[in-house]
Amino acid sequence: MTAERPVLPYLMIAPSLLLALAIVVWPIVELSEIASHSVNRFGQLRDFVGLANFEALWNDPNFIASLWRTLVWTVCVVGGALLTAIPVSLVLNEDFHGRGLARVLVMLPWAVSLTMTAIVWRWALSGESGMLNSALMGLGIIGTNIQWLADASTAFPMQIFIAIIVTVPFTVTILLGGLSAIPDDLYEAAALEGAGRWTMFRTITLPLLKPFLNIAMILNTIYVFNSFPIIWATTQGGPANSTDILVTYLYKMGFRLGKLGEASAVSLVMFAILLVFTLIYVRLSMRREA
Repeated sequence: MTAERPVLPYLMIAPSLLLALAIVVWPIVELSEIASHSVNRFGQLRDFVGLANFEALWNDPNFIASLWRTLVWTVCVVGGALLTAIPVSLVLNEDFHGRGLARVLVMLPWAVSLTMTAIVWRWALSGESGMLNSALMGLGIIGTNIQWLADASTAFPMQIFIAIIVTVPFTVTILLGGLSAIPDDLYEAAALEGAGRWTMFRTITLPLLKPFLNIAMILNTIYVFNSFPIIWATTQGGPANSTDILVTYLYKMGFRLGKLGEASAVSLVMFAILLVFTLIYVRLSMRREA
């Protein structure tokens, strides 16, 4: 029996490992093969070119700009969603009349298709007949229509704002699960000691909520980094590629320009960035726990 025990854990995780090999490792191997060859528009591999496709990306200013824009996009959306979701989840965790309805309203953006949400916002941000311009002009804040999506200085911040809105419900769901796991006895004991709400949040809620914040940060980073619909449905990376992030740059490179080798190289770069981030973050989390 003792000789068989070390084998049992591997047998139990074998189905998951096989599934990971099928849906993760195999596509990466295929992408690596495509990225190291010249490829025609029909996906046929031709000559082996080594790292030439990666060199072409490095020499493309649009790729470098999209890379930095992706980092800004991810940090702003994930950070904004966390900062917004924490107070919202704290309020929704309180016992008040209509809490169930309030939770449903907060979760509604998560239930709607992301593409549909982006299209509705594109209509709202229309420079001629958009609801945002009409509302601002009605309030006397602006005197003329603003072309929100016609310039990167206004289009990209609005896209970040939309992404925060649609990311908050998922983040709130995770944090509500964490808040429900915190015993009420801790707050009662702190209240008897004379601790205020801010002190209880800083010394009780935030430390016990950290594991759930870590989960929300990692999952949101992966989702937001690869998020395609918002950018594409509102501006398609325009004007003049000024709102492109890596995933929209990849789409244009592969399906508009037909450069499948370079598009595969972009996919590998994106995978490497997310993998490095995840490994570093998990390593730091394990070190803090130890």
